[in-house]
Amino acid sequence: MLPSGRRRGLAFLVPDDWTPEQALAVFELLDDLLAVITDAYGDQLTDILRKRRSQEQTATPANYDDPP
Repeated sequence: MLPSGRRRGLAFLVPDDWTPEQALAVFELLDDLLAVITDAYGDQLTDILRKRRSQEQTATPANYDDPP
């Protein structure tokens, strides 16, 4: 499962023959993309993620027989 929770979709395969420099270039690209998106939508994303996590916790039934 991907960090997003998705189980289907695009297969993210990293070729076995990438050099460390190629892997670093992709990593830096994704890191820059994350920074740009966070700058533009950071507060809104935080709110959405907070609501989503709250809904997940509410949807998970508590088992009161198990100690905390």
